[in-house]
Amino acid sequence: MKIPLSLPPRFLFLAAGLAAAVAGLLVLYFFDPATAGFYPVCPLHEATGLQCPGCGGLRALHQLTHGHLAAAWGLNPLAVLLPPVTLALSLWEGARMRAGRPWIGQAARPAYGWAAAAGLVLFGVLRNLR
Repeated sequence: MKIPLSLPPRFLFLAAGLAAAVAGLLVLYFFDPATAGFYPVCPLHEATGLQCPGCGGLRALHQLTHGHLAAAWGLNPLAVLLPPVTLALSLWEGARMRAGRPWIGQAARPAYGWAAAAGLVLFGVLRNLR
C-alpha cells in the first residue's frame, strides 16, 4: 500500500480548520473571557451600549466547554445554537465530498446566506429590546 505524499488541498484546508477550531476551544476552555484580558471587546457595545448578535458569544462558548448549557444560553442563545448547526452542515458537506459530489453544495445557496443575515439582524434587534 502506497501512502500519498501530497493530499488534495481540500483535505489540508479541512484539517487546518479542524485544528484551528480545536485550538480555539482549548483556549476558551482554559481562559475565561470574563476575566482574561486578551479577548477582544465589541466596538458596538463599547460605543453605544447595545449588544450585537455576537456579544456574549465567547463567554457562552466558555460556559459550553464546561457543560453549563443554561449559563451559555443566558449569555448568547445564538452561540449555543450555531455549533450544532455548523457541525451538521460540515458533516453533510463531508459526506457529499466523500461521495464525489461537488465540495460546496446546498449550504452555499444564496438563499441560505440571506436567511442567515436576516436572522442575525433580527436576533440583534430583539436582544436589545429587553
